[in-house]
Amino acid sequence: MAFNIRTATAPRAASGGSAIATNKVLRNTYALLSMTLLFSAAMAGVAMATNAPPMHWLLVLGGYFGLLFLTTSLRNSVWGLASVFAMTGFMGYTIGPIVSLYISGFSNGAELVTMALGGTGLIFLGLSAYALTTQRDFSFMRGFIFAGVLVAFAGAIIAMIFSIPALSLAVSAAFVVLMSALILYQTSEIIHGGETNYIMATITLYVTIYNLFLSLLQLLAAFAGER
Repeated sequence: MAFNIRTATAPRAASGGSAIATNKVLRNTYALLSMTLLFSAAMAGVAMATNAPPMHWLLVLGGYFGLLFLTTSLRNSVWGLASVFAMTGFMGYTIGPIVSLYISGFSNGAELVTMALGGTGLIFLGLSAYALTTQRDFSFMRGFIFAGVLVAFAGAIIAMIFSIPALSLAVSAAFVVLMSALILYQTSEIIHGGETNYIMATITLYVTIYNLFLSLLQLLAAFAGER
């Protein structure tokens, strides 16, 4: 599991020149997010085509946090873009073996993956559209999201170490809720000037999509999977 919550304290309202800057951040964020998702999907395809084995969760976490630290450090330079693609490419590569396991482990595995992708897309687009059209300020959700992710993250570690399927499913359900809230929060931050760095905004939204997909896939496999 992964997360990144910004705590910027820039002005909550944008007008005039700042409104133009906000729109630019929004456009750049969605453009970069689209490119990183495509690159991530390509890397997942490479992992599947080469029958890459699943990575140990400690390696995944180490790679993610290491690349996140690098991206955060380089967020204001052109090298930040290269770091974003390195991070999302790595995360995409880790998804490939997982998807292969679901496809081979369930007779309706391909259908489960498709439904998880579709559900992820619907949730992301629906919540993003809601935040953009209503222009509501969701900054009040910051504390709830941060605390919830920490608790869910700890639960995920416990579930993996002690192999507790019920806890793992509960964590997946919690992450669906938390990532949905994070989409509203991050989009609101961009709209109201709380997030002015499109590289960091892209990383946050990418992580929500990554976790949404994996969480939905696990839930669908548990309740609709046919072995």
